[in-house]
Amino acid sequence: MKKISLLLIVCTLNGAITAQTAEPFEAFIEGEKNAWLKAQAALDRNDLVSADNRSDIRYCRMHWTVDPAVKYIRGEVTTVFEPSESTGNLEFDFSAALTMDSIVFHDQNVPFSQNGDILTVQFPTVLPAFLPDSVTFFYQGEPDSTGFGAFQVDQHDGAPILWTLSEPYGAMEWWPCKQSLNDKIDSVDIFITHPSAYRAASNGLIAGETTSAGWTTVHWRHRYPIAAYLVCMAVTNYETFSLLAPFGGDTTPIVNYVYPEDWDHAQIHLAENVAHMQLFNQLFGLYPFQQEKYGHAQFGWGGGMEHQTMTFIGGFSWELLAHELAHHWFGDKVTCGSWEDIWLNEGFATYLTGLCYENLQPQWWYNFRQIRNNHVTSLPDGSLRVDDTSSVNRIFSGRLTYNKGALVLHMLRWVCGDSAFFAGVRNYVQDPALEFGYARTADLQAHLEAASGIDLDGFFADWYEGQGYPSYQITWSQDDDDQLKLTFHQTQSHPSVSFFELPIPLRLYGAGQEVSIRLQNSVNDQTHILGIDFKVDSVVFDPDLWLITRDNVVSQVTHTEEPGDSALQLRVEPNPVRNGQLQVAIYAKNEANALMAVETIDGKTIYSRFEPIISGQNLVSWDVAGLPAGTYFFSVKSGRQMARVSFLIL
Repeated sequence: MKKISLLLIVCTLNGAITAQTAEPFEAFIEGEKNAWLKAQAALDRNDLVSADNRSDIRYCRMHWTVDPAVKYIRGEVTTVFEPSESTGNLEFDFSAALTMDSIVFHDQNVPFSQNGDILTVQFPTVLPAFLPDSVTFFYQGEPDSTGFGAFQVDQHDGAPILWTLSEPYGAMEWWPCKQSLNDKIDSVDIFITHPSAYRAASNGLIAGETTSAGWTTVHWRHRYPIAAYLVCMAVTNYETFSLLAPFGGDTTPIVNYVYPEDWDHAQIHLAENVAHMQLFNQLFGLYPFQQEKYGHAQFGWGGGMEHQTMTFIGGFSWELLAHELAHHWFGDKVTCGSWEDIWLNEGFATYLTGLCYENLQPQWWYNFRQIRNNHVTSLPDGSLRVDDTSSVNRIFSGRLTYNKGALVLHMLRWVCGDSAFFAGVRNYVQDPALEFGYARTADLQAHLEAASGIDLDGFFADWYEGQGYPSYQITWSQDDDDQLKLTFHQTQSHPSVSFFELPIPLRLYGAGQEVSIRLQNSVNDQTHILGIDFKVDSVVFDPDLWLITRDNVVSQVTHTEEPGDSALQLRVEPNPVRNGQLQVAIYAKNEANALMAVETIDGKTIYSRFEPIISGQNLVSWDVAGLPAGTYFFSVKSGRQMARVSFLIL
């Protein structure tokens, strides 16, 4: 009897639904981060402080009444859930700033309690596990005034506007939900009632619209799983237009809600998103929400937010549009399973923006990587894993989450190879166990390992858990038989990583020829000897910017010696020179009184002195604090032996 009554409740709910249906880059990263700092400054939450995960949310029917001129919401939210265990209560995330008027279960009001922002619903009997049921929340109030936060009202060109923006912890600011990253809502129907002078944008497709007594109710229907923070609405005096993105014999509609004052500008720039979508379709599979739409809605700050099927944008920059669209594969279809792994959302979206440059505007591709590498290495520390998920500043770090995330993906492409990298990423985003659900970094690693056959444990230990980056000091020489000797010495910017094991890209020039090579650097001071069939004039380290590095120096070591004598060997540590102190390690076979000199790059002697050296290792120190930044040579001459090495002063 209990089972039959539960089925009737769900069927009645579905019947009601049917009846209703018949009726610039860095700038926008900073915009996102600053918005969240204002929004969440007082909240001090992390992704563990949330409602208990003791149910599977199957469906939500939301009905919100709002006026963009007034910061207030009236809500009725019906949630269909399936308990994962027998229970007499369930928890939901819900702001204490709002008023819960009543909660209805099986046509009866049920008791509830609130502890901070955790709302507990008490059921009259113990609910059995794995049997779907539903509860309806009736609430109202003024959401917390949190700057650019989860629920905001403002103006544009004199017209009022209301928008929501819930990532990472803001969904509960305006509706009762389960916002931890472990359960997506399978399907939603969203009804927004607003003054008839305006239009409302939201997730999915419009299924109906009615107007009465100066108020309009629009019904948006979305039939894909969705995380709570990706549910949205925006209301103002929008004008709308649509574009079509063709691909593989099909088209995806791009529906745009824009301010009247920006109509002409929007028409031009939003059309650029078509090429972005076609590229992502080609690389990662068809747009994930193809049965519905992609869309844009303008809102009140300079960044963007990848609300599922309806991105909110504060402008029309090329990078912003590419970045937010990319999230619909990486962030919406496959969502990070913890804010620790937000780089799986933001790093991918940033890198896909770079892929748009590589494929559509290649003249900017090198600059894209160089600017981000300079930003990532501007400080010596910082892991890709978010070590403090209560800090919104850390979650949305432009240097680490966005730019390091993007460049780590680029390095994975170099390590795995193009074919394996793109195959692994496609398999990741199309994995039936992950698509329209949640993923962690280990899931991406597993797919890249399967596609490439490479063990990536060390790579992820260094670049996901570890901090900092390597700097390389590479010396090379070539003998009369054209044997090229290359030695790699690496220093690390942070002690968390003792050595970054990577394949090193080099380009050799000489005799009118150019050869690119790849050499594995597995240990420090590793030497490779190669047979090269031309005289090498110069060696260039990482000419295509595959690696996250800084302050690298490549120097040719030359020496002359009498037959049977051993050449001198030199190494500058650290290189580049810091704090005005040049430290040189000199290796010699015999004791001698050697002439040492610091020279300009064109061979002019700046400092020189005689100094005794012993057989074996010698360490000497020179004060070069008075020299301007640039490249110099340090030379040692002992009898007929001479060695020379370059160093850099910053």
